[in-house]
Amino acid sequence: MADVETQQLNVFGELISECSCKPITGWYRDGRCATDEHDHGQHVVCIHATEEFLEFSKTSGNDLSTPRSEFGFPGLRPGDQWCLCAARWLQAHQAGKAPRVRLGATHIKALDVIPLEVLKPYALDLS
Repeated sequence: MADVETQQLNVFGELISECSCKPITGWYRDGRCATDEHDHGQHVVCIHATEEFLEFSKTSGNDLSTPRSEFGFPGLRPGDQWCLCAARWLQAHQAGKAPRVRLGATHIKALDVIPLEVLKPYALDLS
């Protein structure tokens, strides 16, 4: 396996920053939206969950708010940050329900699905 650390860049081509360790998130469950070729869902967009988004996700078949102890998943609450699948974020955007994002913690692979110009208006970390 190639040096994973060197491949984990954010949408600006810089080293990806932490998304969340409370709750712990990420494909590797290391708090970052890092990815590899086995992450078919591309869990690469660092979101700041809202009630509106969580309800949208639940009604769209991806319940992120209900705890699942068998998977060690506490369930998300508004204000939690989470590595979301790029396609799910785009679906929420198209429905007018997309959550805000942290671009410094969003993997560059997100740009394979979502143009940076679409993400930027949702950024929490742009001045």
